[in-house]
Amino acid sequence: MTYAVAVKLERGIVFAADTRTNAGVDNIAQYKKLTRWCIPGERVLVLLSAGNLAVSQAVLSLLNEALNDKEYPGTTLYSAQNMYRAARVVGEALREARAIDGPSLEVSKLSFSTSFIFGGQIGDEPPRLFHIYPEGNFIEATGDTPFFQIGEHKYGKPILDRVARADMRLGEAAKLLLLSFDSTLRSNLSVGMPLDILFYERNSLDVTREKRIGADDEYFRKLSASWSEALRESFAKIDEFKV
Repeated sequence: MTYAVAVKLERGIVFAADTRTNAGVDNIAQYKKLTRWCIPGERVLVLLSAGNLAVSQAVLSLLNEALNDKEYPGTTLYSAQNMYRAARVVGEALREARAIDGPSLEVSKLSFSTSFIFGGQIGDEPPRLFHIYPEGNFIEATGDTPFFQIGEHKYGKPILDRVARADMRLGEAAKLLLLSFDSTLRSNLSVGMPLDILFYERNSLDVTREKRIGADDEYFRKLSASWSEALRESFAKIDEFKV
């Protein structure tokens, strides 16, 4: 399992994902769950994945094969006219992977649980963000709900529900996402460092800020310690329940 989250802002989109994958307590590895495609000045597309790693890698292979095939008859991530059409390309690749691997997974009593967060900007269209389900259909982020989470999301969701706003600055949103990771890392061993975070600034049509955050990252360690102290102080200030 993994944890990935993205928030759509008036200023752009911030994406983040962990890198842990495991098939038991004694089989833990790291794989990057954040993939991006960029044609500077034309489009930036970012995909976060969670669930069955083999399925998510199959989807990525199908998407990249289409890009590399000059005679590919259908729509690709580079030919899609808008983000909705690009999201459909990802959904169709997921359905194709399901058609190939789904029956075998069912025989082995394994669920086809892979899902994606997909976002970015194409041309003059505003940045858009989608949650793509295992069935290949999807929903789009709105001003009322500007963020999506996939994977082990329950531990990091409360702070996002309380704080996330579309008018946040990119750095402010990154702080919020990292706090949601801090809560998740403390409560679930299937999510682990390092974390990948990518900032997309509206209308830039390029990726200029992307970072991998390890366990020894000075900012993350300070953020975690400050948040723990702030929670303890706030808890102490609240009146006790009268017994």
